[in-house]
Amino acid sequence: MANYEVVHVSEDRPCCRLSRTAQICLGVGLVVLIVAVVIVVIVLWPRTPMVWKGKPTTKHFPEVFLGRCLVYTQLLRPEMSDQDCKKIWNTFKGAFVSKNPCNITREDYEPLVKLVTQTIPCNKSLFWSKSKHLAHQYTWIQEKIFTLEDTLLGYIADDLRWCGDPSTSDLNYDSCPHWSENCPNNPTTVFWKVISQKFAEAACGVVQVMLNGSLSEPFYKNSTFGSVEVFNLDPKKVHKLQAWVMHDIEADSSNSCSGSSINELKLIVLQRNITFACQDNYRPVRFVQCVKNPEHPSCMF
Repeated sequence: MANYEVVHVSEDRPCCRLSRTAQICLGVGLVVLIVAVVIVVIVLWPRTPMVWKGKPTTKHFPEVFLGRCLVYTQLLRPEMSDQDCKKIWNTFKGAFVSKNPCNITREDYEPLVKLVTQTIPCNKSLFWSKSKHLAHQYTWIQEKIFTLEDTLLGYIADDLRWCGDPSTSDLNYDSCPHWSENCPNNPTTVFWKVISQKFAEAACGVVQVMLNGSLSEPFYKNSTFGSVEVFNLDPKKVHKLQAWVMHDIEADSSNSCSGSSINELKLIVLQRNITFACQDNYRPVRFVQCVKNPEHPSCMF
């Protein structure tokens, strides 16, 4: 009988062992894989957009934006036909998409105002406060006079609403912040403050402001004109501010050039070394008012 030895191999012992280095590498790899999966889930997992009390972004906003840009640059002001509307849209959108709509800054819109340059002739800038409709009726006739809404960016954005949301690169068509939500740094408000400031800074010569004399305060210091534009007129370029206090034909006159409200404006302007003048019911604008009320006694010139 041959001599031999039977060796019993325990089923509890592994047939092979990983080195300590291999074990460490495997552990690190598993940790990296888990972290990567978590990141992908966080990024791709759908998040609920913020809900606000205000009205949502205007329907078909991109189409309206581009359409207005093309109408303005190709038809209304062909001298600006070299403006790239698609680039303007992408730059505008980049100011607020994928961001909290209550954390928008002036700097967010700086690329836009640097992209769109427009020169307004001296003596042709018209500001307004609580008299938007009448001011625009007047500039529609006097085409060489510009309100902010007669500039490219103002024309595009007039009466539109917009906002984004951190959870998406699209616009928020469900809701946008309302003024009552303590959200002054929203996309729309910041936009108008930025371009209002630029409009005022660019004004030169004699500038006009149309105010509503049928209100108890024709000059309202918290309005865009009262808080932004009047303080950004450059005394080195603007030598006179002419106020037109217009009264609604069908309403009682509440204030005039001699009222305390206008005197407050006069003081601000004079302190900034700009000459001030005021006229009640500026005749050319009164003509515009009388087009709809030709039989009114005040229209019997």
